[in-house]
Amino acid sequence: MPTAETSVSAIASLKRIRVAMIGNPNSGKTTLFNKLCGLRQRTSNYPGTTQDARIGRIETAKAIELVDLPGAYSLDLESAESVLCKKVLEAEAEETRVHAVCVIIDAHNIPRGLRLVGEVARTHVPMVVAITMVDSAVKRGIHAEETVLAKELGCEVIACSSRTGLGVDALKSALHRAKVPHADRIEHTAIDAWVERVCRDIALRKEREAEGNGTDRADRMLTNPIVGLLVFLAIMGALFLAVFKFASYPMDWIDQLFAVIGDGVSGMLPTGILQDLLVNGVIAGVGATLVFLPQICILFFLITMLEDTGYLARAAFLMDRLLRPFGLTGYAFVPLLSSHACALPGIMAARGVPDKRDKLATILVAPFMSCTARIPVYVLLVGLLFPGNELRQALAFGMCYVLGIAAGILSSLVARRTILKGPSAPMALELPAYRLPNLRNAFLSAWDRGWLFVRNAGTVILMISIVLWWLNEYPHVDAPSQATQLRADAEVASTDEGRDDLIAQVDRIEAMHASRHSFLGRIGSVFQPVFAPLGYDRQLTVGVLASFAAREVFVSTMAVQIAGEDDADDPMVRDRIAHATRDDGTPVFTRATSWSLLVYYVFAMLCLPTVVLTAKEAGGWKWAFLQLGWMTLLAYVGAFIAFNVMS
Repeated sequence: MPTAETSVSAIASLKRIRVAMIGNPNSGKTTLFNKLCGLRQRTSNYPGTTQDARIGRIETAKAIELVDLPGAYSLDLESAESVLCKKVLEAEAEETRVHAVCVIIDAHNIPRGLRLVGEVARTHVPMVVAITMVDSAVKRGIHAEETVLAKELGCEVIACSSRTGLGVDALKSALHRAKVPHADRIEHTAIDAWVERVCRDIALRKEREAEGNGTDRADRMLTNPIVGLLVFLAIMGALFLAVFKFASYPMDWIDQLFAVIGDGVSGMLPTGILQDLLVNGVIAGVGATLVFLPQICILFFLITMLEDTGYLARAAFLMDRLLRPFGLTGYAFVPLLSSHACALPGIMAARGVPDKRDKLATILVAPFMSCTARIPVYVLLVGLLFPGNELRQALAFGMCYVLGIAAGILSSLVARRTILKGPSAPMALELPAYRLPNLRNAFLSAWDRGWLFVRNAGTVILMISIVLWWLNEYPHVDAPSQATQLRADAEVASTDEGRDDLIAQVDRIEAMHASRHSFLGRIGSVFQPVFAPLGYDRQLTVGVLASFAAREVFVSTMAVQIAGEDDADDPMVRDRIAHATRDDGTPVFTRATSWSLLVYYVFAMLCLPTVVLTAKEAGGWKWAFLQLGWMTLLAYVGAFIAFNVMS
């Protein structure tokens, strides 16, 4: 068994030390990690596991690699987080071995944190203890004598605050001097008895009664089935309104930036396959991915702010009552909320659901939440259904979200009654103290989630965009006779304005003709009979097939198929889409067809990156294909019913 002296000398001799950060959920661990590392961090699977861990660097005289492990209440539980923490502490391989551990204790709940400290001490890993949020705890009348606790443990105990910076530098220094704690005092007694004695020895004072009563009153209101639900709906409404309002500006900037880049590359390269590949394949694909990044970053910024205040824990507790009858638990609340930005981070967030069946149910239904990629389709279709009536457009838009949520929870009910039979695990959740949010922590969380989205989704969407570009670009066909005649007329036009109008008309006709005879257009003609019962002609079938790669592709595909241009935001292009006709001269977007499409896009998967990630996170392709098949079936049946009812 290593002694304190040997552990200190061993750490001192190393050029780089790896320190694991372990603490209870909502203990301020990740906020402290962000304060220590700033942007010098990354998120990745810990070696040999499927669990996420943040890994950062601390710039000191000796390099410190800090590993922020998932929050855990105990090392002895069977949850994925507890298993990972225990595995890391017991690892001997150089790739995964930690040289020291920093145990985080929330100053508002020292007895709970001390239980984890006792369990970690029994592993005989050199240790430092950090008591967080001491500034707000003191205001509530909670005091802990860290010097007495340090003497009890035989290792350094640092009182700190991520908000004010108190003790942060002292903690960095203490990590170099981590010692093996006095575990013999803990090993020969029950953990609970040890915690009780230590709390008595450090003269822990309880929270003031008045403030405790105020917290209790707030908790009763926020978790009330009626009042709490109304507050929840108001907060969520404001959240998504803020996301859409604030994200519109950077989304426009990104769109304009990639348009400028595309024009620049077009001017630098000669006309040909390389220019088409880079401009319409690579640059357009990257732009189509990054345009949704502002919404994802803003959503996670606001979610982190809510989490810091302590509200999300109350919301999860409230939602547990509502979701449990449908086979989901409150643990699914944050993953499903995140899925409204993008299903990819939502599915990754399901790693925090402790029960395997609950986790699978959460993953399977997450794509039903209306993500930002569906927004362009919703906007186009509700605009066609209710032209000029913003109130009805807003109501129809909101009902799309409600319909998606309803489909998700009902699908969960079906899954838990059939393929995922078994009771849901009880939700053990301690409500954290109310506190002001940390802007730095929210910014770093948004940065981290945004980078995860780009890394996991961006590469796949880029590859898909290139494939779609090739299918829509080839084979090259001769221009139709109508275009040839109009081009000849343009050459002899009497005015520049008349010539420009004719050339623009020629370009549209040639683009529509090329798209119709491309590989993608021919595939659409083959599959059109499958979608005919839903009211879709050849052009709509091409749009639906193209959007199996990514939903937002539907709008730009329709613009090319129908208007011969790819700028779907142009009012003239949208007008041509609204008044487009089929090959037989009848309207493409009838009222029944538009409702059918709207229902189809609410239910359908239409996102290959999500299929890939589901296979990875759920543990096999069978779950991904089951998810894809079920959502496609619901979309087809729902669209069929909508078309026939509205007809």
